[in-house]
Amino acid sequence: MARLLLTLVLSLILAAPLTQGAAAQDATEAPVSDRSATGGAQTLEDILARQRGEEVPSRARSDDPDSAGAMVGQLGSLGGASDSDVWSALRYGTADVTVSSGGAPARVLIQDRGMWWLEFREGPLTKYGGWLLLGTIIALAVFYVVRGRIRIDGKKTGRTVTRFGAVERFAHWLMAGSFILLGITGLLVLMGRQFIIPVFGHEAFSTAAIASKWIHNNVSWAFMLGLVLAFVFWVGHNIPNKTDLKWIAVGGGIFKKGVHPPAKKFNAGQKVIFWSVIILGASISASGLSLLFPFELPMFAKTFNILNDTGLPQTLGFGALPSQLAPHEEMQYAQLWHAIVSFVLMAIIIAHIYIGSVGMEGAYDAMGSGEVEEQWAREHHSLWLEELQEKGKAADPSKAATPAE
Repeated sequence: MARLLLTLVLSLILAAPLTQGAAAQDATEAPVSDRSATGGAQTLEDILARQRGEEVPSRARSDDPDSAGAMVGQLGSLGGASDSDVWSALRYGTADVTVSSGGAPARVLIQDRGMWWLEFREGPLTKYGGWLLLGTIIALAVFYVVRGRIRIDGKKTGRTVTRFGAVERFAHWLMAGSFILLGITGLLVLMGRQFIIPVFGHEAFSTAAIASKWIHNNVSWAFMLGLVLAFVFWVGHNIPNKTDLKWIAVGGGIFKKGVHPPAKKFNAGQKVIFWSVIILGASISASGLSLLFPFELPMFAKTFNILNDTGLPQTLGFGALPSQLAPHEEMQYAQLWHAIVSFVLMAIIIAHIYIGSVGMEGAYDAMGSGEVEEQWAREHHSLWLEELQEKGKAADPSKAATPAE
């Protein structure tokens, strides 16, 4: 009996390394999927591999019905087309589907881009968008410490010049105020789960998210109205000209004291802000409308079709972009574009807010009261001031009456 037990123990000890080696080999070498039992159709191993992110052919079965082997008899009149073929076609959007309404998007029955969208939204979008805003604020703080506030160099006259009328200031503040609200509520919806929930809890985030969504959807109309008004009022003053080159050549006098290049009502820097707001704001508005009305205003399938016709995506190595998108996919692309462009515009607006408040003396008055100090106008918009003086809309000290001798 003792001899039998000793033999059993030795057998287990000697067998252990062999078992571990086999297990290690299984862990390092993935077994090749055997599709003989399914006639070439995808197997459970293929499905698991696809879930792990590995490449799996979209159609595993051969087009030859005889390759199905013993399964042909079970399929009957279907021949070599099995249920797995049908689901594969639906899965990859290649099925011949007829719908009574909804057009091409309604024929997309399975949409599996949700995880890619979520991972990009919570990963690179939040990370790099947040760093862009934070980096902009830090850069402006450093600039303020190094350069200080841009002061009025000359002696103040005590006279003011009307820079913007009441209607113009209304358009500016309508657009600016609504954009600030949209930026705050958009960031709450985008980043709230990561920053609000850990500190204030799920209920606080739920309340903030619901309120933010309502504000965001409704205040957006005010922003679009302000955008249209700003374009109508100021587009004529923001056409680039040769004077802008002189302004750019000396950095607008922003980086060096005592430098005041000539400029009309809007200098080159302000023109960059204007066109950034108009172009990026219009893009944000378009993607926002697509999000509000995904079935009525899809954007990206048509855009991708146009890009594919140009051959640009193929040249850049992206291949043909998808031209048949479900409404949910349209919303995913629209949301990402909406957020990316918004981050860029928010960074630009932060710089604009800085220079229009603490960054430059007298700049806020232009949109505050609408009246600016004459010396400020002479230093920053000399050509515009001369035009006003020629029209009699501003005092001209050089033409003041002198007493007779």
